[in-house]
Amino acid sequence: MRQILTFILLVIGTTMFAQNKNAKTTMEVDGVCGMCKARIEKACLNTKGVKYAQWQIDTHELQLIFDERKTDTTTIKKSILAAGHDLKYDKATDAAYAKVHACCKYRDEDVIDEHGKPEGDKS
Repeated sequence: MRQILTFILLVIGTTMFAQNKNAKTTMEVDGVCGMCKARIEKACLNTKGVKYAQWQIDTHELQLIFDERKTDTTTIKKSILAAGHDLKYDKATDAAYAKVHACCKYRDEDVIDEHGKPEGDKS
């Protein structure tokens, strides 16, 4: 009887703390262009356990699907920061930011303004 009770408790405990293999989350990531999009998504997808990463240029929203058994949001955020992109509450190091392409300098108001203009508008 005691062994059966132990087995039942073990099964219940394992089930209650099972991690989601298709966890979903969103986060805000700074960037300005298609090159930023590619860099952000690549940083995420190169993180073991990330299955899907889609970053929207206009909203700065990053949508993720990942396996919680292999990674977590802290690890994914570290990958994004290392690629040189700021998060809503965390900033990439100056060294990481310095490595992004000149047209991707999202902290620079002139670069932001340039990306906000319609294509071909040089005024």
